[in-house]
Amino acid sequence: MSSSLDELPAHVRLEARATARDKAVAASDISPGSVILEVPSMVVLLLSSGKGRRCDFCLCSGTSEIRLARCTGCASYWYCGSQCQTWHWGSHKKFCKRLASFTASADFQCLAAHEQLDALLHTHLIAEISSNSPPDVRAKQLSTFMSLLPRPLYDSVPIACPMSVGADVHQTLEDLFTRSGNNNFAIHSHLTTIAHGIFPLASRLFNHSCLPNAAARYMIRRGQSVRMEIVALREIKATEEICISYVDPALIESRQQIFELTYGFSCTCPSCNFIRTLGSIPSLPVSEAALAELDSTLQTFCFPSSDIDDRTLLAGVALPDLPEIFHPVLRESYLLRLTDAFSRSSHEGSYHVALDVGLTVLAVYLLIYPENYPQIGMHLLEMAKTAWNAVIASEYDHAHNALAKTSFLKRSRVYRNLASNILEVFGPEGDPAGPLEELAVLKKLLHEEP
Repeated sequence: MSSSLDELPAHVRLEARATARDKAVAASDISPGSVILEVPSMVVLLLSSGKGRRCDFCLCSGTSEIRLARCTGCASYWYCGSQCQTWHWGSHKKFCKRLASFTASADFQCLAAHEQLDALLHTHLIAEISSNSPPDVRAKQLSTFMSLLPRPLYDSVPIACPMSVGADVHQTLEDLFTRSGNNNFAIHSHLTTIAHGIFPLASRLFNHSCLPNAAARYMIRRGQSVRMEIVALREIKATEEICISYVDPALIESRQQIFELTYGFSCTCPSCNFIRTLGSIPSLPVSEAALAELDSTLQTFCFPSSDIDDRTLLAGVALPDLPEIFHPVLRESYLLRLTDAFSRSSHEGSYHVALDVGLTVLAVYLLIYPENYPQIGMHLLEMAKTAWNAVIASEYDHAHNALAKTSFLKRSRVYRNLASNILEVFGPEGDPAGPLEELAVLKKLLHEEP
């Protein structure tokens, strides 16, 4: 049976790898921002938080002009219109009338939230395989999917919504589940997760690294199935392995357990190897004063001039070269504390505080994320908007003089330009508009200021 592996992009090839089945390498030099692979979804499952707000087929949001229509059969799925519902009906009809009783059952209700998601994703997968979608496309995707490595550990095959399927599907239910749980992606729009999806070829090709040179983005267009694009974050030389990150690299303390339990491997990237040599990450200071001193010292270490400018090289120190005094900042609770403080102070109008905390967040991001990672760009955009809000606030606050406004303007311009450098490499993704449009609007506003 043919599979999607028979149609690899010209600039990607598979080679043997000692610690994995094989690896995808660049057949030629790949420039930053280049699309390495584009693949359609095999299955998507909208998160419950998006129900009634997004189309269950194309994942687009409803608008004042386009009101989502509810499926009258299950009352749990919504669509942009007849086209999306028709496209989805081939698989959705398999479980439509039984879905309400299934999700209300005691067996389903007793599951943890992530187990419920697994059960629904498994339901979608079974229905898609049993559907009347084009047989050649379905056969290729299924062949590639079944070639994926199974999940290493699981208690039992999950429940799925009852439906009528062929004997061949019944015989593969366990094989399907052992692959769907560890070979699905979090689909995001503007880096916010909105759904999960299965993209077999991407799972088959790309191994994991906590310091990836590529990343996945998702194209969401009304009336069309969701597509994944793998984008180069930096220049990838010919013969270099192309890697993506399976989990957020910021999960420094918990990611190794996720790899072992979900994927069945132990990551040996430079970042994980360094964490392994530490044994355990040193504890953070207890007092607020000591934490504040750590924040300040980290800022000074990463940004000796006390801020950044357009010439700042946004590349962090390799973790093995990080002075021991800063090892505690690798605890996940440290970054969580900072991001919460940045968001809170920015929304409350404490812009001085927000910009100071935001600079410390940036320092941590540069330590844990690779070059041009989109989360760095999104944070710089938020800092640029915060500095712009400080400019506006200073016009109504007589306590702030013209010098303060000039300083905020400069910082907003610098942060915006640096954010643009990163997010333009990552490119447009998710819903229309988004970060790239915000960058354009902010550029215009800043241009109008003296």
